[in-house]
Amino acid sequence: MQLTQIQKIKGTIVLQSGLHIGAGDSEMRIGGTDSPVVKHPVTGQPYIPGSSLKGKIRSLLEWRHGLVLAAGGSPYSFKHLADDANNPAGRRVIQLFGGAPDKTDDKLVKEIGPARLAFWDCQMNTDWKTNEVDSRHLLTTEVKSENSINRIAGTAEHPRFIERVIAGAQFDFTLTLKVLDGENLLDTVLLGLKLLELDSLGGSGSRGYGKLKFAGLTLDGDDLTPRFNAITPFEQTA
Repeated sequence: MQLTQIQKIKGTIVLQSGLHIGAGDSEMRIGGTDSPVVKHPVTGQPYIPGSSLKGKIRSLLEWRHGLVLAAGGSPYSFKHLADDANNPAGRRVIQLFGGAPDKTDDKLVKEIGPARLAFWDCQMNTDWKTNEVDSRHLLTTEVKSENSINRIAGTAEHPRFIERVIAGAQFDFTLTLKVLDGENLLDTVLLGLKLLELDSLGGSGSRGYGKLKFAGLTLDGDDLTPRFNAITPFEQTA
């Protein structure tokens, strides 16, 4: 098994609606929000963690290929593939994202090799921030109030305040794809990105949060948009 190439996919994530990826901050502040978004420790600006992208795209691919039930709700891993060795979609997921190996799966681990995908944290696009935020003295986040409604009284109860990155915000997107022995897993990666566009990222997706689009996708500097647009998530097996 030989590493023959490391491909770099770059582009821009454009938020179509407010995005909430929580910071896990349990400290209570007077006048603060109940749930702040994750922010860069140096710049103080919101960013999209690579781990959030990786987890959501992997989950969507597993659902798309019927792997969730086989794994009992856990991430699809080597032990599940060992019981279903003739599942090419499951194999591609393990090749791309890796999995928790088991001693009984040593042969399969060596056969598949290392995880191919590496996700980068997505920082806020500098040009967008300069042109759309700084020049207009805007904030990059908003606080949205939410509550539940008492069905009988028709009154709002249990208010809470959620911080969101504003719709329209743009982030620099980068991931790398290792290519071993000339294999081609790119279409599976693009399928995962397309599924993410159709779904959502972060919390409260069922309430309209976290809708996004990928723009200006390139592969090692070459335009990837036509190939990405040709992906039909529910008509192909990639």
